[in-house]
Amino acid sequence: MNSYKNAIKKVAACAALTVATGIFCQYSMAAIPIQQWTQASGAKVYLVESPAIPMLDVQIDFDAGSRRDPADKAGLASVTATLLAQGVAARNGQPAMDENALGEAWADLGASFDSGAGADRMSFSLRTLTDPELLDKAVALAARQIGEPSFPDNIWERGRQKIIASLKESYTRPGSVAGRAYSKAVYGNHPYGYETTEASVGRISVADMRAFYAANVVACRARVSMVGAVTRAQADAIAQRLLSRLPQTPCASLPAQPAVPEVAALTQAEQKVIPFDSAQAQVLMGQPGYKRSDPQFFPLLVGNYILGGGGFVSRLTNEVREKRGLTYGVSSGFSPGLHAGAFTIGLQTRPDQVGQALEVTRKVLRDFVADGPTEAELKAAKDNLIGGFALLIDSNRKLLGNISNIAWNDLPLDYLDTWTEKVNKVSVADIKAAFAQKLQPEKMVTIILGGAP
Repeated sequence: MNSYKNAIKKVAACAALTVATGIFCQYSMAAIPIQQWTQASGAKVYLVESPAIPMLDVQIDFDAGSRRDPADKAGLASVTATLLAQGVAARNGQPAMDENALGEAWADLGASFDSGAGADRMSFSLRTLTDPELLDKAVALAARQIGEPSFPDNIWERGRQKIIASLKESYTRPGSVAGRAYSKAVYGNHPYGYETTEASVGRISVADMRAFYAANVVACRARVSMVGAVTRAQADAIAQRLLSRLPQTPCASLPAQPAVPEVAALTQAEQKVIPFDSAQAQVLMGQPGYKRSDPQFFPLLVGNYILGGGGFVSRLTNEVREKRGLTYGVSSGFSPGLHAGAFTIGLQTRPDQVGQALEVTRKVLRDFVADGPTEAELKAAKDNLIGGFALLIDSNRKLLGNISNIAWNDLPLDYLDTWTEKVNKVSVADIKAAFAQKLQPEKMVTIILGGAP
């Protein structure tokens, strides 16, 4: 199979033609051929073969993000993902390895392994050369870290103190203070709004981590994404080995993971002013937005680029910064996930200009929701988005991020092939309808830190 880099050249050429002529060019073949299959364990595997470079990038995702945290132990998913990379247990005649031994082993292989947890998922990533001997050892070591973490108590006690120290330091940063208040105001009691505190970290034990991991990280629930110089047969064997030390119980025989409620819509506007001694006031305004599965994703993507996501070419920047000089930067953005992630407008301004900056920002938002963009704004946004698409997939690592996004959100396998076409089809009416449905400017929360309107 040809390297996907040839496909990127076609994507770039087609995007350039679309921008220059306004005529969307079609492909005679799939630009990025994604293979997908389900293993006997239930794990779903996604692969893009890229033989040009002897490397393999892997990401494995589980529904074990912070949305699974108990309310009184916020931070559990995050610290679990961090600690599991710092030691493996002695099993099947193989010795235990502490964090130093693991670091040395990965360095010797010229490979890397990482783990982390976001709001929705816990992820593991492996990058290795595909030389047979190195690949075999890297996969074997990664499988041990995924399936046999030791969760060492002494490392956790040290880590707990570092987290608490970091939390204390964050209380001195205006952006962190404003962000916590904003998250709580937007999400309420939903897990997306849980705040990791000194108290919640203090309640987390190694036993909690082991129980959380055992309940949520099992082979049948894995989404495995791969990009690199391997065949489908090799990828299937690698995925099986990486998950081989996890419980292999079929998902149908496991207790269902508890349902997580949806984010509640806001019922009225709320404004909170937080005193803070800083040269610039921090302002965050927004509401729950939409889930990633929402069919209006593309109108919302293009519309937000016009409103405040397009940097210096956005309407908010033009009105708040360029015309009035009220801020160095203002932006808007959606953060869709398995639940409705926040729509947020953020800016910094002089404390004495907060009132004027908010007045202009709110007017721009109201007008955009009511009327949508102009045709000229829409064309400029499409040109920028389509013209820049090839940069989103111009390396194996970037492509892996896109493939894991497809895997996690159950997107069509031709999602990347049709991305520019779907952007090009968005109309002013589409954006107007989507924003009018999703946003309620009169019911948004506003956090003002270090200034007063």
